[in-house]
Amino acid sequence: MTERNVSSSFKVISRKSLFFFFTMTSILFIMSSFFVLRSTSGHNFIDHKLLPNSKLFSTFDGSSESQKQKQNVDSLFGNRAILVDSEDVEEKNLGRGKLCNRNDELVIKVFMYDLPPEFHFGLLDWKPSGNSVWPDIRKDIPGYPGGLNLQHSIEFWLTLDVLASEFPRASKARTVIRVRNSSEADIIYVPFFSSLSYNRHSKARPHEKETGNKILQDKLVKYLKAQEEWKRSGGKDHLILAHHPNSMLDARMKLWPATFILSDFGRYPPNIANVEKDVIAPYKHLIGSYINDNSDFDSRPTLLYFQGAIYRKDGGLARQELFYLLKGEKDVHFSFGSIQKDGIKRATEGMRASKFCLNIAGDTPSSNRLFDAIASHCVPVIISDAIELPFEDVLDYSEFCIFVRTSDAVKENYLINFIRGIDKEEWTRMWNKLKEVEHFFEFHFPSKEHDAVQMIWRAVARRVPAMKLKLNRSKRFSRTPPSIDEGLKSIPAPKNFW
Repeated sequence: MTERNVSSSFKVISRKSLFFFFTMTSILFIMSSFFVLRSTSGHNFIDHKLLPNSKLFSTFDGSSESQKQKQNVDSLFGNRAILVDSEDVEEKNLGRGKLCNRNDELVIKVFMYDLPPEFHFGLLDWKPSGNSVWPDIRKDIPGYPGGLNLQHSIEFWLTLDVLASEFPRASKARTVIRVRNSSEADIIYVPFFSSLSYNRHSKARPHEKETGNKILQDKLVKYLKAQEEWKRSGGKDHLILAHHPNSMLDARMKLWPATFILSDFGRYPPNIANVEKDVIAPYKHLIGSYINDNSDFDSRPTLLYFQGAIYRKDGGLARQELFYLLKGEKDVHFSFGSIQKDGIKRATEGMRASKFCLNIAGDTPSSNRLFDAIASHCVPVIISDAIELPFEDVLDYSEFCIFVRTSDAVKENYLINFIRGIDKEEWTRMWNKLKEVEHFFEFHFPSKEHDAVQMIWRAVARRVPAMKLKLNRSKRFSRTPPSIDEGLKSIPAPKNFW
């Protein structure tokens, strides 16, 4: 009986102990959970210090600080949905090279060949002193020839910009920086002044079989094919300037894997140059910028203006057809003109006194006339079906240009009625837009924020991922597998095979 009572008491005590233990454990668990939740509630239950790019997460927490960050981003990028880290330097790894983002400004890393001066500033009659192949542009910048030479001078401005990027006090607004190690570069830059070479040396001298321009191109091809950078990529990450339509005509078929900077594709087959691979850059306008333009619709008496070569071949046949259609219109100026004598002065006065300026295809789809019109705030009327425009992936030209198909333009009364149908309000809107975008087409040294030099570099930067893609894809089958015989030799024979 006593043993039963002891046993019964022991069972009761055991149950109480288990119940007490379970209760205490539950209380401790609840309390620990409460403290954990309290300690993390100020961090959205995530320790941001342990996460990369933590501000990508903080933009969703609804806090006032996050709203301020979002407003700052929106002010920088307009309506684009872009989230950025606020670090001073964010490097986006693109494989071999890196595009840096400093204070929200894209910086492209460029490796530039130290080509002999005969390929660049030597064409400007500059003579090197010492071992350097480059002029000290902090002290003296070789002069560039004027006239029509200037319209294709982008090679001069871009090379100056690369050289200036190495200065200790280089502009913070720069878009390019020169690197000395090609493995760190986004692109390999070839500083050959090809347009200047064509303009100065495309005619053979007496008793010479080849022109100086062709000789330089042949030398360039030989030089590039011998470089490790070209051998490594086959030229796919190289950048070559050929802005004049006739420049690089001899070398382009051998260097086509590279990215070209061109004025248009008029004299290039699509397998050699195309909009997916290459970059279209603006001409440097010959007419001076219209500073303090106080004109308006009523103060510009000429409705439509064109001055230039009228009789052209190929795509330029529309010029002469339009000349005969428009020559009788009283408020239309359509005449032959050139830069000879005071041609630029007369064109400047004519464009600034006109509401609309014709840009008609000539021997090639583009011409400097478009950029002269923009600088004059004369609304361009583009009649060139095959034209490619610089920076069109970021600029909407329809906001400040009129486009007319050639087949429509040459119909009787079509073009003049179309232009007369554009009212004062619409013209004024486009005129104001021209003044907003004109700085994108201005060349400066040192380069300025969002000028033509920086816009070209940014257009190149947008090609870098495609360059890298082509380069990586080309390596898929770069390793040759062993032959069948060699493969069989490497397989060990089973024991006691014989």
